[in-house]
Amino acid sequence: MCQDEHQTAAEHAHHLNRRGLFVTGAAAALTLGSVSFASGAERRAPASGQQETKTVRGTLPPGSPDFVYLPVEIPSGVRELHVAYTYEKPTVPPGTTGNALDIGIFDERGTALGGKGFRGWSGGARTEFFIRADDATPGYLPGRIRPGTWSIALGPYTVAPAGLPYTVTITLTYGEPGSTPEPTYPPSRAKGRGRAWYRGDCHLHSWYSDGRRTPAEIAALARAAGLDFINTSEHNTHSAHAHWADQAGDDLLILIGEEVTTRNGHVVALGVEPGTFIDWRYRARDNRFGHYAREIRRAGGIVVPAHPHATCVGCNWKFGFNEADAVEIWNGVYTPDDEITLADWDNTLVTGVRAGRREWLPGMGNSDAHRDPDRVGGPQTVVLADDLTREAIQEGIKAGRSYVAESKSVELTFTASGGKGKQAGIGGRLDVGRDDPVTVRLDVKGAPGCTLHIVTDQGTLHTSPALPESGAGTVEWHTTASYAAYVRAEVRHAPTVQGLPGAFTALTNPIFLGRGKG
Repeated sequence: MCQDEHQTAAEHAHHLNRRGLFVTGAAAALTLGSVSFASGAERRAPASGQQETKTVRGTLPPGSPDFVYLPVEIPSGVRELHVAYTYEKPTVPPGTTGNALDIGIFDERGTALGGKGFRGWSGGARTEFFIRADDATPGYLPGRIRPGTWSIALGPYTVAPAGLPYTVTITLTYGEPGSTPEPTYPPSRAKGRGRAWYRGDCHLHSWYSDGRRTPAEIAALARAAGLDFINTSEHNTHSAHAHWADQAGDDLLILIGEEVTTRNGHVVALGVEPGTFIDWRYRARDNRFGHYAREIRRAGGIVVPAHPHATCVGCNWKFGFNEADAVEIWNGVYTPDDEITLADWDNTLVTGVRAGRREWLPGMGNSDAHRDPDRVGGPQTVVLADDLTREAIQEGIKAGRSYVAESKSVELTFTASGGKGKQAGIGGRLDVGRDDPVTVRLDVKGAPGCTLHIVTDQGTLHTSPALPESGAGTVEWHTTASYAAYVRAEVRHAPTVQGLPGAFTALTNPIFLGRGKG
């Protein structure tokens, strides 16, 4: 093995930071000096299995750009590329950000935004990765190590005041490349029940990003949770797409997606064509999100901003909702940020009906499960769809024909009825006059001790007593379209903190009342 301590790139980093950053693509990006391995023209062909290693050290200062690219000149005859990295994590005072450094890689096709060069991303979940023609570390794409300039992408997520010292070690193994297996993907339909309510969880992570579960473990947990469909959503990589086919079945539809994890919020690309990669290297100020939302739709997916009021760094949604098809209003175990998201979403409904708009943004809920004890299917979105297919599930979500439930134990029906046999369900509109009487009915099962709430554009207008131990109950409430432009239902646990509402058990999308405009 040949080893070389390579410091030019680190020195170049400091040099560029003194002179100022330059821009590549839409976001400021720092490109370091190249790491060069001897080319075939400069040396005899290496023996099969021979390795060559080079190490780069440097320090990224506070205020570093979102992405720092370390070019690596790859010669011909390389069978495997291996990259390992470490960085210092000094103790910092309370309220001060520490160091966090993500990593990924682009091949000789380049780092252009939305380009073809992406070969993998593990964020901060791994300290090393490899790529070969026949295999790769989860999060990375197998394929030949072609000669040319590859770029290791470093993502300084947060940088401590003293800077972020890092070490990157690159090892090439020479030899015959081998062959890349042809990928297989899950089918886009399962054996459904015709038009029915189907349960799903569309925000899940496996070991192909920062989760700890295998696809097989997730599929088993999904079936145990009573789910009919799931959507894969690894952070910033589509490497898992080819690893789900053997987990699908007549009883479980597996949709393919990505959690596009930008520095200004996360969005689930739900049900895209297998093999689709959606870039994430932009912020709201770059005015690029609309382009990538359209890329998701062109790939057959729908656009769902995730946990928009989450408190983790970079998780809060800052791109607005004009390009969204739905929004995640309940993410995992109930926390106060879910309450804020619910209130914010309800405000969009209020604003819409008062402006006379028929378009509205449906809500949904997902587990965002990563590892034990995260509960797959907690919560789950229950969708009224024409069949158990990708297109039918997506259509039901976009139409708002859904409610969110804590578990498979919770079932509900929610309707609004007017005269002459008129009735509308969740996501629908009851076509009645402004002063025509309307009866709203909510039937719930599986919610012992919970209270039932009817919410309108005027706020919460009815709250039931706690349900008995059986967990079943019914509420009927009477109104008119002039008094309530829409109605929606909440089922809540008993409060545990004085002055705060109880955690969610179930939430519905609205039923709109009246003829509306347009």
